[in-house]
Order: sequence, then structure tokens, then C-alpha cells
Amino acid sequence: MTQLPGLLDTEAIRKDFPVLDRRVHDGKKLVYLDNAATSQTPRQVLDVLSEYYEQHNANVHRGVHVLAEEATALYEGARDKVAAFINAPSRDEVIFTKNASESLNLVANMLGWADEPYRVDSDTEIVITEMEHHSNIVPWQLLAQRTGAKLKWFGLTDDGRLDLSNLDEIITEKTKIVSFVLVSNILGTVNPVEAIVRRAQEVGALVCIDASQAAPHMPLDVQALQADFVAFTGHKMCGPTGIGVLWGRQELLEDLPPFLGGGEMIETVSMQSSTYAPAPHKFEAGTPPIAQAVGLGAAIDYLTSIGMDKVLAHEQALTEYAVKRLAEVADLRIIGPATAEERGAAISFTLGDIHPHDVGQVLDEQGIAVRVGHHCARPVCLRYGIPATTRASFYLYSSPAEVDALVDGLEHVRNFFG
Repeated sequence: MTQLPGLLDTEAIRKDFPVLDRRVHDGKKLVYLDNAATSQTPRQVLDVLSEYYEQHNANVHRGVHVLAEEATALYEGARDKVAAFINAPSRDEVIFTKNASESLNLVANMLGWADEPYRVDSDTEIVITEMEHHSNIVPWQLLAQRTGAKLKWFGLTDDGRLDLSNLDEIITEKTKIVSFVLVSNILGTVNPVEAIVRRAQEVGALVCIDASQAAPHMPLDVQALQADFVAFTGHKMCGPTGIGVLWGRQELLEDLPPFLGGGEMIETVSMQSSTYAPAPHKFEAGTPPIAQAVGLGAAIDYLTSIGMDKVLAHEQALTEYAVKRLAEVADLRIIGPATAEERGAAISFTLGDIHPHDVGQVLDEQGIAVRVGHHCARPVCLRYGIPATTRASFYLYSSPAEVDALVDGLEHVRNFFG
């Protein structure tokens, strides 16, 4: 068995994840390498979800009976856990959404409806990048279409990095918001946050960071990032689906208008007008994803017990090993950084002229689960002149043996297609 420095005890960790014991396709051992899309869920989170529904299920905040009070305490306790996990200055800066896409749409709509100095209009510019997930492209395109704002973006270098050679020309005095991904879901690139944020601050622009591929894999400190908004999702970090987070600076959340109206987000309502509750409740209209938030809190407990610094070290060692092993496969081209430097644990590639869907199907027949397609990042595929990629992505329970299984599987694919 391959031993690498910095690896976690994956044999012990994998025992916490029941699905990893599955056998597929006539008894083949499951090799799950689709973690950038969705991570698996440990027993510790499954047990908390089951206990919530069995013992505490009720709506939150306004009830005075015991179940409502227990559910409220669990829901708000999850907010405390998220705040601590990301080093937020205040728990009131943590907004629960259903996913990162909703979090990013929330920011875009708040800025479209805001008063000055935050309002995006026809005299302003929005800046994104060519490597964004569609969740961080389409909301800004919609905002630009509605307001007449100009949408601009940073391009990509040939090796999968952001091209910041024209930083001062892209982010200008007209820029109102800069929104970019911390770690690319398709390229694996870890972006240079400090340089982008510094320039945005020079011109007075707000900064929004999509941390969906960062929060599960490395320590996330919103104060150190110096952004104004940070979005991420629960289902990629051992939590359930249906729960996302938007962190925002408290003074901004106090000034910006709500996006959705309804119950829970109000202070008073008359037939003539309404006033709104303070943040975060101002942005959480209706019955929230209660059980999902509680499950996310349990996932944070699980990750914290292991240590995010150790998760990062594990994935860095595994990614370095994977990049080296994949280089041994003839005709394989990594789309993105070809080294482990400043990259995350998602590796996209093409294999000769074999279509990625065919690669994924043959790998699946061997029990190896990867993701194929454009990964909701089609502009990246257009940039590199490819229809799609195959993506293998690792997590804290991934092992060198699974990397070896992937490489062997790819050799089988090459032989299968001659």
C-alpha cells in the first residue's frame, strides 16, 4: 500500500461512511471520486438527522412548546457552529439558504434593489472570471440585463490560472462588485484572493467569494479573506443537501434590502407596509431548512474533530500523487494546473479523442465513480476548445489506492477503445 506523508487514517475514516462499503456492478468495490459534486455523509451526521426527525421535529422561532423550543435551539446552534467554523465576527452574519447558488443569487438581487452607495445600475460594472461555475455567472448576467450594468471578466492562462495581467483595466472606478471562485470546481485552481481583493478595495468595490470548493477542504477564515460576502454549500462538506450559507459583513446586511418576502423575515406587517427583522432573519423568509441546518452543524462538528488543517494536508499529498500518476497515462491531458501547486483536489482531464462520457461509462463499469461533462463551467471548456472533461475529485476519505484504481481504470478505457 502506498504511504504518503500527511495522509489521514483513511481506513478509520471510511468506517464512518456507510456508502463507501457498497459493491456495485456484480460485486465491484465502489471507488467514489465525485466529491466535487457531492461528498458522502458520515454516520455521525446521519444519526443527528434521524434524531432530529424522531425527537425534535417542529417549526422554529415562534412556538412556545417544547419541540419548537428544541428545534429552535438546534437550528440556531447550527448557526453558531457555522460562524465559528468560518471565523465570522458575529453569528448574525450567517444566513442559511438552500445552496450556494441561492446565496449568490441573493447577493445579486440585493445589489440590484439596493440604494446608493451599493446599487448596481447602468453606470456601473460587474466583474467575474472565466472559470466560474454557472452559479456565479448567470445571476450576474441577469443583473446586468435588468440594470444595464456592464459585465466584465478575467480570462484564463493556458495552464488554468486567472490572467490578472490587466487587473487594473478590468477592475476600475466603475466596478461595483467583484465575484469570483476561491477554488475552481473544474480546474482545481486556487485563486490569488489577496491581489483581487486589494484592487477591489482600492476602487471601493464589494467582493463576493464562492467558497463551495474551499469550505470542505481547507480552513476558511472570512476575516482573513477580507471579502464582503462568502458563499458555500453543505452537501460538499459531509452535510445534507438543501442547505447553503451566505456570510456577509453585518453593516452591509443591515443596509441591504431583503430578496424574498414572507414569514419570519418581518418585524411588523400592515396592509400598507412592512418593516423587517434584523439580519440574518431578514434574509430567511418562510420555514427554513431546519433539519438540513442541524445536519450541517453535525458535519461541521465532524470536520472540526478531524481538523481542517489535516484535511488540507491529506488532500495536498493525495493530489500531488494523483497528478504524478495521471501523467503516466498516455494521451491524458490535464485541463488546469498540471502540478499540485496552488490547486485543489479536483482534477479534470481528457483522454485522447475518447469522449468523456465514454470514459465515465467504462470507468463506472469498473466501479469507479467520476463526473463527466462541462461541470457547470462551460466557458472553461470553450476556452480550451474541448466539449467536456472527465473529473476525478478527492476528499478526506480518498486514498492512494483509489488513485491507483483510477489509473488502472483509465488504462482499461484506452485498451477498450483501442
